[in-house]
Amino acid sequence: MASIDKVKIIVVGDSGVGKSSLTHLICHQQPINNPSWTIGCSVEVKLHEYKEGTPNQRRYFIELWDIGGSQNHKNTRSVFYNPTNGIILVHDLTNRKSQQNLQKWLEEVLSRDNQNSKSKSFDDFDPEKFVGSTQIPILVVGTKSDLVVEVRSSIHRRSSTIAEECGADEIFLNCQLSRSLAAGTSSSVKLSRFFDKVIERRYHASREGLNLEQRRLPLYTPQFNSKLYHND
Repeated sequence: MASIDKVKIIVVGDSGVGKSSLTHLICHQQPINNPSWTIGCSVEVKLHEYKEGTPNQRRYFIELWDIGGSQNHKNTRSVFYNPTNGIILVHDLTNRKSQQNLQKWLEEVLSRDNQNSKSKSFDDFDPEKFVGSTQIPILVVGTKSDLVVEVRSSIHRRSSTIAEECGADEIFLNCQLSRSLAAGTSSSVKLSRFFDKVIERRYHASREGLNLEQRRLPLYTPQFNSKLYHND
C-alpha cells in the first residue's frame, strides 16, 4: 500500500476566537460539543483529495496544528512553528482587536527562524513581502459569523487588511453549523483551494520555479497527541 504524504498547517489567532472549533469542523465535518482551552498545541488530521476530479488527483494528509493563543506561552510556542507549510489566521468577527492582532500572529510565525526577530520593531514588519506563489500559503478565517448583524453587508468593511496585504482568501464561518463548510459552498471551495496551494508548494513547487531549499521543507512527525481543547 502506497504511503500518503502530508503537509503541516499552523492555525493561530487570539484566545477565544474559535480555533479548536474550526479545526474540529474541518476535520470531522461537525461542530465540537464542548471546546475547552488548549495548552500548547492540539493536532487534528484530515484526508484531502488534491486537485480532485482531475487526472492529477491524489490523496494527502492535512495536519492542522491548533496553537494555544495564551500570551503566557508566547516565548515557548515557537517550537510548533518549524516547519510550516501553510498558515490559517483566525479572528472573531465580533472582536475587532482579534482581527488587528492577526498581523502580530503572522509576524510571530514567520520570524520563528529569525535570530534578530526580538530586536526588530513590529512597525518594520511588511506582510506584502510574503505575497506570491513562492511564499507560504495563507488563509484568513473570520469566525462567529452568526453573531454579526448583517454580516453580508459588513464583509467589505470587516475584511482583514492582512488578507488583502498577503493576497490571501478569507472566509466567514459559524463553526457551530456543519453546513458552514458543506461541499460546494464558497467557503468549502476556498478551503480546498488553500489546501491545494499548500500541497502544490510543498511537493510540486518545481513547476513554479522554486529552488530546492524552498521545495524540500522537512516535515516534523509529532511524537505526541496532545488533545487539550480550548475555546480558541
